[in-house]
Amino acid sequence: MPAAAAAPLVFITGASSGIGQALAARYAQAGWRLALVARRTAQMQEWAAAQGLGPERCRVYGADVAELDSIVAAGQACIAGQGLPDAVIANAGVSIGMDTADRGDLDVMAQTFALNNVGLAATFHPFVAAMVARGSGRLVGIGSVAAIRGLPGHGAYCASKAAVVAYCESLRTELHRSGVQVVTICPGYVDTPLTRGNRYGMPFLIPADTFADCAFRAIEAGASYRVIPWQMAVVAKLMRALPNALFDRAVQGRGRKRRRDE
Repeated sequence: MPAAAAAPLVFITGASSGIGQALAARYAQAGWRLALVARRTAQMQEWAAAQGLGPERCRVYGADVAELDSIVAAGQACIAGQGLPDAVIANAGVSIGMDTADRGDLDVMAQTFALNNVGLAATFHPFVAAMVARGSGRLVGIGSVAAIRGLPGHGAYCASKAAVVAYCESLRTELHRSGVQVVTICPGYVDTPLTRGNRYGMPFLIPADTFADCAFRAIEAGASYRVIPWQMAVVAKLMRALPNALFDRAVQGRGRKRRRDE
């Protein structure tokens, strides 16, 4: 394990549970220093203590990714207190069902975009110029296979994750040859608190730690885009290739994502 002072640093949002916490554990296992962002800072600090991660290895920053000044300030505090990260993982996100006929669900859509899209860009913002000046770094956006096709009842989430994929692709082309890599990771179904309430089948469901290990290796390999697990990558390609009429018929009767008040 590298000495703490020389160890690389990863900045992870949404680190208090699920995929974010699993990624934090995987990076800690590899000897990295951690900068973890969550609204529930006490819970995050308890987790770090339970992992035996002292302040020289792990610091927790309280921030709401949906509030621009909040997440930008967390990034700036990380640079000031721990240095410029080697990798930034914009993982924080929300998945809530919506019905466009319901006025209240338009607010749900606005909140989803604020967190999943604007919050992702704001997460990267404090680090971009400094990484370009250094000539190295990785900016990682966590998308979803839900970005591939729109699913009934999932309009806000699918649209937001499709936007994540497109945004990261745009950023990747902007930073081409700068030394800064942009990586898009699209999870399939991962066993987390976010997915356990789903009312539909989840093929190829994998544990969070399995996802984190695959994601860690993909990020370290400098992959520009990766669907995890690989089986869902095959399914995603097939879904994209289906003619609209066949796709529309295939998803009829599929369970819908729970809406905010359900």
